[in-house]
Amino acid sequence: MKVLNLQCSHQHAFEGWFASEEDFQGQRARGLVTCPLCADPAIQKMPSAPRLNFGAAADAPPAASASRELSLPAANAAISSAHDVTPVVDGSVRQAEFLQALRKVMANTEDVGHRFADEARAMHYGDAEQRSIRGQASRAEAIELIEEGIEVMPLPLPAAVKETLQ
Repeated sequence: MKVLNLQCSHQHAFEGWFASEEDFQGQRARGLVTCPLCADPAIQKMPSAPRLNFGAAADAPPAASASRELSLPAANAAISSAHDVTPVVDGSVRQAEFLQALRKVMANTEDVGHRFADEARAMHYGDAEQRSIRGQASRAEAIELIEEGIEVMPLPLPAAVKETLQ
């Protein structure tokens, strides 16, 4: 199994698992490898270091073990307060956070599909129960909703959010 670091033309980085280099090239040539964020088929391999396993790792000192238990936000806060600097967050971390937030939206909203504008109006005018919804609306429908005082927000949902990742 080959694990490849991949990137689309929009600089979205992601990982792909393939049986071999030939398998990756074949899938890419057939358009089967696309960016999970934007569905861009222009994918390139990025340089990556091989993983070498020389046996069990030596026990880390207690201070190092404790620091590994911090979450990224806690670690960033600790770094910021200790050195008064703003830590840089890796782009792959931001992508993961973005996908996680979109999955949360998907899990906590009802998909009303192309009935979005009608459902939003019905809720706004008290003809339907208030609930969190998502769906599709044309640009003209979205503008009409906003002009009526109905708050809407465009939300791009990449394929990676709609499907379970294997």
